[in-house]
Amino acid sequence: MPVPKNFVSPVRLSAKERALSQIQRWIIDGTLQPGEKLLDAELAESLGVSRTPIREALQPLEVQGLVTTHPGKETKVTEIEKDDIFKMYSTMAALHALAAEVTAQVIDQEQIEQLRAINSEFENAVKSGQPYQAMEADEQFHNLIVELSDNPYAASFSAQLLVHIRRFKYVFLKRPIAATQASVDEHAAIITAFEQRDSVQAQAMMKRNFIRPMQELHGIL
Repeated sequence: MPVPKNFVSPVRLSAKERALSQIQRWIIDGTLQPGEKLLDAELAESLGVSRTPIREALQPLEVQGLVTTHPGKETKVTEIEKDDIFKMYSTMAALHALAAEVTAQVIDQEQIEQLRAINSEFENAVKSGQPYQAMEADEQFHNLIVELSDNPYAASFSAQLLVHIRRFKYVFLKRPIAATQASVDEHAAIITAFEQRDSVQAQAMMKRNFIRPMQELHGIL
C-alpha cells in the first residue's frame, strides 16, 4: 500500500483524530484505492502512532461508509458505485436548492461578501491545480449557505452525504481548468441572486451547480 511519508500532519489533534482525518483524506483523494486492504501496522507506521488509534479511527470510517470491516479478517476501502452519483448528487441538489431559496431572503451584505471571498479562494485553488483545497473551499461556500438557511435537518443530511460525495468531487476538481471554471461561475451567479433577493434564481443556480457535475462525472467514470 503506497502511503506517502511526507504529508503535512494536522496539529493539536489526538492520535485518533489525526489518524481519522488523514485516512479519510487518503480515501477521498484516491491514495487508498477502492477495494484496497488496510493494514493496521502499515498505517500506524506511516502516521507515527500506535495501532490502537488506527483501529479507533477505522470505526467511524466504517459508520461513514468509507471502509468495510470484517472482524478477525480484514478492512477494505469501500468500492465506488458509479450509479450512486445520481442518488447522492440529486439528493444534495434538492437539499442545497432549498437552503439557497431560504438564504436569499435572509442573507446580509457582509455574508454575501464572505461568500464572494470564499469563491475567490475556490477559483485560485482551481487555477493553481490544488484539487483538495478547491474541494474544501467549495464545501465552505455551500456549508455557509446551508448554515444561513437555519435548517438543522438539511445541515445534518448534507453532512452525511458530503462524506461520500467528496470522493466523486475530488475526481471532478482534478479536471482541466476549463472544465471546473463553470463551478466558479455558478457560485458567482448564486451570489448575484442573493444580492437581488431572487429566491427562484438562487434555487435554480444551486441545482445546476450540483446537477451539471453529476452528469459530467457519470460520463467520466
